[in-house]
Amino acid sequence: MRYRATHVTTYRYQEPVAQCLTEVRLTPRSFPNQRVLYSNIIVDPPPALLERRQDYFGNEVAAFTVVRAHDRFTVTGDSIVEVTAPSPAPQPQLTWEAARGVLADHPDAVSLEAYEFVFDSPYVPVFDALAEYAKPSFSANRPLVDAVSELSHRIYEEFRYKPTSTSIDMPLNEVLAKRRGVCQDFAHIMIGALRSYHLAARYVSGYLRSGAKYQGAEASHAWVSVFIPGYGWMDLDPTNDVRPTDGHVTVAWGRDYGDVTPVKGISLGGGGQTVGVEV
Repeated sequence: MRYRATHVTTYRYQEPVAQCLTEVRLTPRSFPNQRVLYSNIIVDPPPALLERRQDYFGNEVAAFTVVRAHDRFTVTGDSIVEVTAPSPAPQPQLTWEAARGVLADHPDAVSLEAYEFVFDSPYVPVFDALAEYAKPSFSANRPLVDAVSELSHRIYEEFRYKPTSTSIDMPLNEVLAKRRGVCQDFAHIMIGALRSYHLAARYVSGYLRSGAKYQGAEASHAWVSVFIPGYGWMDLDPTNDVRPTDGHVTVAWGRDYGDVTPVKGISLGGGGQTVGVEV
């Protein structure tokens, strides 16, 4: 499946901004199931300097500086991406306890790299209530694939998708208590629950195809990737109770939202501001 993805972020300021420094992750990743055919970052006002690099997790980053006074700022990520469905899910044989043991021993480079995603991160602190929430899915000797699939389904069933009900700064324990939020919240809950059992889980940002009958379509979306020893990373979308296939476009991945924030930066001046995002 081939997609054109356009992500537009617009800042409007009450007073002119003298200058701003911005970092964006708006370029989709390339990997075996996804190929970037074209990608461009468009900034208005034009930047004095724009640099591209890869971050620690291999995400494409563009950093730029605007030094002219402005009261409106727009950054657009425009890409053409070809996506194919991933390989079938692994057979549910390896137990979650055995998977945890492999991660703890990290006997090879792949499991060592995955081991980094077992630990707390700024937006996903692990606490007892997360382990308690996940407990019904992690019965003794249950296959890991079955356990994580059921956990994703339970989040879909038991949490209410409600835009504007939370902010990215809301503590995760409050999201768990209120049982509502958006895709970022559901991904963080699932990641925290998995890490509470010392399993490796990472946060994935991207898009759902336009017109998809899912929550979060035509907006920046988020889901979860779980490490399955002997197979690799398996994606699950707890917001929609699906395993992402060729309808999900991957932009970036990291420990949590803070590692993959689409647009962030600092500005000098401006007073109050409003932000608009369109995908």
